Amino acid sequence: MDFSKALPVRKNPDTADESGRGLALVEELAVRWGTDPLPWGKQVWAELHGKERG
Repeated sequence: MDFSKALPVRKNPDTADESGRGLALVEELAVRWGTDPLPWGKQVWAELHGKERG
Protein backbone atom coordinates (compact mmCIF):
# COMPACT_ATOMS: atom_id res chain seq x y z
CA MET A 1 0.00 0.00 0.00
CA ASP A 2 0.98 3.55 -0.65
CA PHE A 3 -0.47 6.69 0.91
CA SER A 4 0.00 8.68 -2.33
CA LYS A 5 -2.83 8.81 -4.85
CA ALA A 6 -0.38 9.50 -7.70
CA LEU A 7 -0.15 6.64 -10.20
CA PRO A 8 3.22 4.93 -10.71
CA VAL A 9 5.24 6.23 -13.65
CA ARG A 10 7.99 4.31 -15.42
CA LYS A 11 11.27 6.21 -15.37
CA ASN A 12 14.20 6.04 -17.77
CA PRO A 13 17.16 6.07 -15.39
CA ASP A 14 20.69 6.77 -16.53
CA THR A 15 23.13 3.86 -16.17
CA ALA A 16 24.76 5.63 -13.20
CA ASP A 17 21.44 6.14 -11.35
CA GLU A 18 20.93 3.98 -8.28
CA SER A 19 17.13 3.97 -8.41
CA GLY A 20 14.22 4.28 -10.83
CA ARG A 21 14.10 0.74 -12.25
CA GLY A 22 11.32 -0.77 -10.14
CA LEU A 23 8.42 -0.37 -12.53
CA ALA A 24 10.53 -1.49 -15.50
CA LEU A 25 11.29 -4.70 -13.61
CA VAL A 26 7.63 -5.21 -12.73
CA GLU A 27 6.60 -4.70 -16.37
CA GLU A 28 9.23 -7.23 -17.50
CA LEU A 29 8.38 -9.93 -14.94
CA ALA A 30 4.63 -9.56 -14.45
CA VAL A 31 1.94 -11.08 -16.62
CA ARG A 32 -0.11 -8.04 -15.67
CA TRP A 33 -0.04 -5.34 -13.04
CA GLY A 34 -2.13 -2.40 -11.96
CA THR A 35 -3.25 -0.13 -9.19
CA ASP A 36 -6.37 -0.05 -7.07
CA PRO A 37 -7.43 3.27 -5.56
CA LEU A 38 -7.99 3.30 -1.82
CA PRO A 39 -9.54 6.03 0.34
CA TRP A 40 -6.10 6.92 1.72
CA GLY A 41 -3.92 6.25 -1.36
CA LYS A 42 -3.45 3.25 -3.63
CA GLN A 43 -2.42 -0.38 -3.77
CA VAL A 44 -0.10 -1.53 -6.55
CA TRP A 45 -0.33 -5.21 -7.50
CA ALA A 46 1.34 -7.58 -9.96
CA GLU A 47 0.45 -11.05 -11.21
CA LEU A 48 3.45 -13.33 -11.64
CA HIS A 49 3.52 -16.82 -13.14
CA GLY A 50 6.45 -19.06 -12.31
CA LYS A 51 8.25 -21.18 -14.84
CA GLU A 52 6.93 -24.74 -15.01
CA ARG A 53 9.33 -27.41 -13.83
CA GLY A 54 9.75 -30.31 -16.11
